[in-house]
Amino acid sequence: MAEVLVEYDTILESAEGRWAPRACTRLANDGLWEGWIEFLPIGGGARTPIRSGRETEQPNRDGVLYWATGLSHVYLEGALARARAKPVTIVERQSVAPVFERPREPVQHINGSDARRSVLDPFQVYQQGEDILISQLHALDASRLRDIAVAYGFASSSDAQGASGAELTRMIVAGVRAPAWRPTDESSPRP
Repeated sequence: MAEVLVEYDTILESAEGRWAPRACTRLANDGLWEGWIEFLPIGGGARTPIRSGRETEQPNRDGVLYWATGLSHVYLEGALARARAKPVTIVERQSVAPVFERPREPVQHINGSDARRSVLDPFQVYQQGEDILISQLHALDASRLRDIAVAYGFASSSDAQGASGAELTRMIVAGVRAPAWRPTDESSPRP
């Protein structure tokens, strides 16, 4: 059963009108908790609520709550743009069989046990492009950036504590560009 986790104090505007965002969650069929953003129309203009696609998936409800409480106004604006975008339609079905039966196992990074506490996996986002990683990092507050920098070994707790959001973002991007360990292929042993 879906539930509202956070109702944000911010009001967003688009060509259709003004929107009140709120973060929602539910336990998905795959056993993970998924989170999305709903946008309720305010006043004139749009009359129908809209929603984003899945914005996050976490192993438990608390993980989604942690994600939802760290979202900035900029992130919510991006989610509204994604919610307003027309869905992609696949025109032709492909009949080619995949080479592998499942996706690759996640890469274990330095301090991998702590990485579960961070709200974002910078290595995974970096694969979509450095500009996407930087954009998502800018959407997080300094405490979430500290969690990521420490969890992935980009900074010590003491170094991260005194760093600004911009400094933490630079540390994370530099760490992802040149990680301490890189897999050479899928058969390489993990650290």
